[in-house]
Amino acid sequence: MAERLKIPGLLGELAAEFAGTMILILFGVGVVAQVVAGGFGDHDSIAWAWGLGVVFGVYVAARISGAHLNPAVTVALAVFKGFEWRKVLPYALAQFLGAFAAALIVRWIYSDVLHAADPRLTIKTQGVFSTLPGNGVLPVSHSTAFFDQIVGTAILLFLILAITDTLNTPPQANLAPFIIGLVVVGIGMAWGTNAGYAINPARDFGPRLASFLTGYGGAFRDQTGYLYFWIPIVAPVIGGVVGAGLYQVLIGRFLPSADEPQEPGRIPTPPGEEKLEANRG
Repeated sequence: MAERLKIPGLLGELAAEFAGTMILILFGVGVVAQVVAGGFGDHDSIAWAWGLGVVFGVYVAARISGAHLNPAVTVALAVFKGFEWRKVLPYALAQFLGAFAAALIVRWIYSDVLHAADPRLTIKTQGVFSTLPGNGVLPVSHSTAFFDQIVGTAILLFLILAITDTLNTPPQANLAPFIIGLVVVGIGMAWGTNAGYAINPARDFGPRLASFLTGYGGAFRDQTGYLYFWIPIVAPVIGGVVGAGLYQVLIGRFLPSADEPQEPGRIPTPPGEEKLEANRG
């Protein structure tokens, strides 16, 4: 068997974040290109493909980096879970580069279809790569889009912490990535109207820059001409901290320790912990 290459810690983590985010965006931006420019699929296929992109991206990176795949996740974990602040900017950069590279691949492979659907590369297909208020067509204000992104990302982080907290009821059999993917599907189906549920600064800015550099001159503006790009960067970071903070306040601080007896009616202790407690006894 070939010997594995030993990568220095942080470098390996950044490679994993790059690869995991690239997988996420290949599925997410790819499905939007298929629906918007190719005419195949609908809103539901977009929501499911984004969720599956999360599932596969997390499975790629989780063992090495924790599979944040999102600067809002990284910042929230630094604020509330002890993730090292020195890693926050490198992680965010790796996530952005992974999203940027994936978007360039989608832009290249779907080039013929994009140019056929929108020869001048306008706002009509800009939504393939980045989010817009009201998805570029509905009358949604910038303030509504901003607060929508705070709420959507707060939901995401609240549930990520609930799913991954070992003192709570985490999914067994390595199913956490699948459940987190379902969270993204749900957010897409419930919170996709006002601002396209970016809920991830790297997911939005990386593809937005890729589209700008490949012919979409208005990529940083929305359908009103407003310089919109900053909203899906700033609002998700705020929302991530809000959601993680709410989890800590409402749930995290009340969770019993692993060796604390549970009252009747609560979710049973996972089998592995039951055996551990039996051995202690």
